Amino acid sequence: MKTLFSLIESPFHPDLGALYQRLGLAAERYTTARNLHRAIQKQPPDFFVGEFIYGWGNNYAGANVSNLDVTLRTLQCQAPQAKTIVFIHPREAEHIDKLLALFPIHAVFAYPIDEAALAAALADT
Repeated sequence: MKTLFSLIESPFHPDLGALYQRLGLAAERYTTARNLHRAIQKQPPDFFVGEFIYGWGNNYAGANVSNLDVTLRTLQCQAPQAKTIVFIHPREAEHIDKLLALFPIHAVFAYPIDEAALAAALADT
């Protein structure tokens, strides 16, 4: 059974548990990156789903583009085969190219999430 880890950091992230179950994925939800990173070290996932939140004024002096940078670097090291799917609020869309320039992203979906398109992206492996 393939595994999918989700990082839930905002109220916009929809509950897609039923879709994941229909697709035969073992899905785990994490509300903190720290707990997600621990889980990735124990069992690398086949898929990662996270929401892109642009780093408007972060503490990293511009070293990180978004909330996902550290997680995506962790995936590169611990689970290089994992397909990354990013959800994005339309107001953040103008900044997604900065993330795409740094990391291989399998698919990007703007809210509201089209479940049929997401299912197709999850089947496209």
